[in-house]
Amino acid sequence: MADTDQLDKFRRALVGAARALARDEALEIAFADHGRPDAAPGKVPSPGRDMAPRLVAEARGAADAMALKKRFHDQAVHAATAPGDIEARALYDAIETARVEALGTREFPGVADNLDAHVSARTRTSAIARARTKEEVPLEVAVGLMVRERLTGKPVPESGAKGVELVRKHVEGKAGENLDALIDAIDDQQAFAALVRKILHDLEFDLGEEDGEAEDPEDAEDDGDEDADEDQSEDEGEDEDSGADDDEADQRGEESEGDEQSGGDPDDSDAPPDGGEDMEDGQQPRQGARPDWADAPSAGYRVFTDSHDEIIHAEELCDADELDRLRAYLDNQMSGLAGVVTRLANRLQRRLMAQQQRSWAFDQEEGMLDAARLARVVVSPTHSLSYKIETDTEFKDTVVSLLIDNSGSMRGRPISIAAICADIMTRTLERCGVKTEILGFTTRAWKGGLSREDWRAAGCPANPGRLNDLRHIIYKKADEPYRHARRPLGLMMREGLLKENIDGEALIWAHQRLLARPEERRILMVISDGAPVDDSTGSANGGTYLERHLRQVIDWIETKSPVELAAIGIGHDVTRYYQKAVTIMDAEQLGGVLIEQLAALFDTDIR
Repeated sequence: MADTDQLDKFRRALVGAARALARDEALEIAFADHGRPDAAPGKVPSPGRDMAPRLVAEARGAADAMALKKRFHDQAVHAATAPGDIEARALYDAIETARVEALGTREFPGVADNLDAHVSARTRTSAIARARTKEEVPLEVAVGLMVRERLTGKPVPESGAKGVELVRKHVEGKAGENLDALIDAIDDQQAFAALVRKILHDLEFDLGEEDGEAEDPEDAEDDGDEDADEDQSEDEGEDEDSGADDDEADQRGEESEGDEQSGGDPDDSDAPPDGGEDMEDGQQPRQGARPDWADAPSAGYRVFTDSHDEIIHAEELCDADELDRLRAYLDNQMSGLAGVVTRLANRLQRRLMAQQQRSWAFDQEEGMLDAARLARVVVSPTHSLSYKIETDTEFKDTVVSLLIDNSGSMRGRPISIAAICADIMTRTLERCGVKTEILGFTTRAWKGGLSREDWRAAGCPANPGRLNDLRHIIYKKADEPYRHARRPLGLMMREGLLKENIDGEALIWAHQRLLARPEERRILMVISDGAPVDDSTGSANGGTYLERHLRQVIDWIETKSPVELAAIGIGHDVTRYYQKAVTIMDAEQLGGVLIEQLAALFDTDIR
């Protein structure tokens, strides 16, 4: 318990320091899994009960970064000149983050070391640390590090140095002059943003109709930046009052400082990426109103503690050599399905193109002359000429999230089929221009792990709620190409990975990640073998506790959420849970079943 008391004191101190730095006594700090600096945008990674010095420094840096954004970032100015293109927006946001953190480094020397630890951790868990070619480097991360290097004089973290060098010549060759000019505009966010737009133009990003023309921030406020309006009405003289309110809104309702038994959602991805601003003015209007997750099914469901939960990238669970071996094993399992991808992609692509292609409205009074109907005019001159008009069919951009059950009951042939499903569907949808995310869910331990130990230390209170340590795995992010995820998918073949499954919270996690996406249509497809099972939770709360929660979550998503939900059952019928579901008994059924399941999804009317 002494370790827990020490952690609580550290968290309280961190919150107090962040509020002082931000000059905002109302600033809330939410804490995520220890050691996961990139897993929870808008949260601070908890250092864990052992208080390892490196993790403590990273937590301090993350909290300082949030406070500095509150102090130095004006969301109205940021939104006024933000590009609409997703990739351009990501780079635009990354450079602004570098500006804010550079100001903090300059103004507060004591904060500089904390920020160094935060940037290093953020870089270490980014795709730039694994990039081997120029094409694999996430440009927004590389340019953000290059801007930080110029503004602070600090070197690029070792984990990102190789990736930055892969693109440095290209970036500096096109935008070097404007990158060098950023240092002179660091104190003026509006002038800084104008330079950033020039850099985006230099790097050949599409900035839309307003290319080169910065909109007046006051106009942006009139266009609906309510957070900024409210802040400026309170105190127009302080920078912090006009920024980062979106971060606080995302944090409210999450686990706050010292709140380990909230019984809520352990999701670490319900906030938009990069501090909560990516999906705001540039993308939010396309999504329509988000559902209020406060209305989601939480009655009767609790989480005893989520301090031991983790969201982790697949590559971090084993070394590269083992991943290569596991991927080779999966490829061997897929050897008889070599032609499935091509056939499936061709058939699905025809379905999608059929929805996107243009159509004709006939027998119109004006338009193009309909040559097919000229014969009747020749036969009967009293008939008037017939015209036709070409119309475009609306087709909304789409993202699909595959949520795969990584439980022990999937061991053997079922998990092989699930991995093959994910591989085939990802390659197919990528060929069709549909982005795909691959997620997995299991637990870190059998029979409760550290969560159960905490419960016992607390005296085994009755009805504790969920009593196991969640492990949510990211195999592939939606914006990553398939080639980046090919090797990580082999992790599903690893002995010892598959443990227990808590489906309800996994669905909430995947669902919230989808809500943060800018696409107009979002589909969540679950690949599972049946009901949730966790012995520790079941024995302390009743055998149907997790299943009841799963049904509540499914019903809420199917009836109230804009996300479309479907399921593939591996060896078990899952139609008793999901309205849209199909069952696969063996890999030989994959081709036909996937074609029909995917086609049915894309043939349905968009809600």
